[in-house]
Amino acid sequence: MDIQVRRAEPEDYEAVWRNFTDESAYTGTLQLPFPSRENWRKRLAEPADGHVILVACVDGQVVGNAGLHPAGNSPRRAHALALGVTVPSAWQGKGVGTALLAALTGLADGWLPVFRLELTVFADNARAIALYRKFGFEEEGRMRAYALRDGRYADVLAMARLRPKAA
Repeated sequence: MDIQVRRAEPEDYEAVWRNFTDESAYTGTLQLPFPSRENWRKRLAEPADGHVILVACVDGQVVGNAGLHPAGNSPRRAHALALGVTVPSAWQGKGVGTALLAALTGLADGWLPVFRLELTVFADNARAIALYRKFGFEEEGRMRAYALRDGRYADVLAMARLRPKAA
């Protein structure tokens, strides 16, 4: 299967919105059920400064999306970006997440003045944790009762990856 990764375009908003309607997307991220199609249209039509949103496509169909986002507003955090990935359940385990992570880490390491990539992942999401570890992310801590998920508070792991040393 040939997975193509590219920058998200404004016309991708319906496909990205559809990804977030998948139960695994809103239970595996901090997104809420019933995402707004209009919010995704605006987000892709007018991306905020410093945000990078990519999509993974198979045969022209968007099958996942991921992004790099400023970790904060302070200039003292300019070296860090937060990472997020969403792959609908039908496409999980097929290399989509790997393709998106390869593109994001390659962009961060080779083209952006970024030293630190960070993320949070639900502590029970073994598949995502394994993917992040494959790309050099390490667990930095556990945050208990971090987010409400389907009526229960769930723990997340804080993970980060520092830029590999140049060869």
